[in-house]
Amino acid sequence: MTVMLVSLILGALIALYFYLTRNYKYWQKRGIPCVDGALPGFGHMFSVICMKTNLADFSSKIYKNNKGHSMVGIYDFMSPLLMIREPELIKTVLQTNFSNFSENTISVDPKVDPLAATNPFLLTGEKWLNSRKRLSYAFSSMRLKILLESVKQVCTTFENYINKKLSNVEQAEFELKNLFSRYTAQVVAGAAFGVDGYCFDDKEKDISFTKIGKDIFEPSLRNKLIFALIFLIPSLNKIFKVGFIPKHVDHFFRTLVADVMEQRRRDKIPRNDFLHLMAELERTEGDKFDTELIAGNALSFFLDGNESSGSVMSFIGFHLANHPEVQEKLREEVMSVLSRYDGEITYEGLKEMTYMDQVFNETLRHIPAAVAMKKRCTEEFELKGSDGIVCRVKPGMEILIPVQALHKDPQYWNHPEKYDPERFSPDRKQKIEKFAFLPFGEGPRICVGMRMAQLQIKAGLTIILRKYKIELSSRTQVPLKMIPGAILPTPKGGLWVYLRRL
Repeated sequence: MTVMLVSLILGALIALYFYLTRNYKYWQKRGIPCVDGALPGFGHMFSVICMKTNLADFSSKIYKNNKGHSMVGIYDFMSPLLMIREPELIKTVLQTNFSNFSENTISVDPKVDPLAATNPFLLTGEKWLNSRKRLSYAFSSMRLKILLESVKQVCTTFENYINKKLSNVEQAEFELKNLFSRYTAQVVAGAAFGVDGYCFDDKEKDISFTKIGKDIFEPSLRNKLIFALIFLIPSLNKIFKVGFIPKHVDHFFRTLVADVMEQRRRDKIPRNDFLHLMAELERTEGDKFDTELIAGNALSFFLDGNESSGSVMSFIGFHLANHPEVQEKLREEVMSVLSRYDGEITYEGLKEMTYMDQVFNETLRHIPAAVAMKKRCTEEFELKGSDGIVCRVKPGMEILIPVQALHKDPQYWNHPEKYDPERFSPDRKQKIEKFAFLPFGEGPRICVGMRMAQLQIKAGLTIILRKYKIELSSRTQVPLKMIPGAILPTPKGGLWVYLRRL
């Protein structure tokens, strides 16, 4: 009896092993180079799912270990995943043959996450086109000039907040992500909804837009698990049905958008915010938009304009503190431009800050907000690498683009570990391999809000640089080490600096 039981258990384990590894010859059979060491059921993702490493380091290691190959096969748990390494192949996927790879791989259940499901990043087909059309309208040059008026109001509040912290001292210590997330969250509150986000009022911190951002993005255990389920193991999330947006955040945005939109429709008073533009677009199209759809678009504005922009600003601040010569050169440009516009922040003036653009791009080259991109094949296509490797990609297969690894590849960047904004100077940026630099993606799905992000970041940095010097605090751990499992790149220990009056 005991022998029979042992035999049954052994047989079950053998059967389970073969089930969990049934696809692990997929790449070998097709002559595609493949990473060694796939574990049953986990494939090559064990270290990522256990949060021993982050996705950026995971992708970069595979990228570096397969130098000379145009593409390499990975096993994403039990599914074959193709990493493409050449800019020309990336161009094919993101732009030239976009229709064959038109979907991002992240999907959410509309019943579990109804507002997140309307995010343009997640939508496909006609719904994606309509959503992108509305957001493109909101972020056109003419509309950005309108939104800048809301940003400038926040800049005044931001400056007053810092001045208050420095009222009786020559310098004060700040954690950059906390500081800049207050600013970007307040911008979103004003520029998207036309309301006060209470981001600089510590007495109201429990109802502030900053807290809402932390509820979604802070690298807590809950958020790490949700990130893993939704972004790394979506098949498992079909069972658990965990939502990306917390219920109280969903309720907050629905209620806020419904109330504000009703007011915008009723009073028709011109305002400098996104919801006014949506009400204006309603009148132009002669059709009342669904509240859930507008709330979803407004949430997209919040997600992209708050945490992502705050994160980018914090890394810019870190690099400026770490490279005083860059900071001083940027300050000179800021002061020069401001002097031409009577000390005012203007749309035209911000566009003239070309060195600011260089600093912005070099920071995103070092630490992109999206360390990797995944696309899903929607129509069969044959990818051909310069090394002769050919892969016929079937519908449903996912493609991995290792963004951060490309940004650090010496094949495309001289001394890639060096922080050098001059790479993006007017006379050098034309020589950059376009599809080896992907801070906002490329092709038809390039980030629709990137110009709004640049606008608010440049305005906020102008406020800092014209009055304060940024100096690195010893509390910042250099070199930076990122927290595994976080949705956005998040340094361990934070980014601490001193702001000193000039």
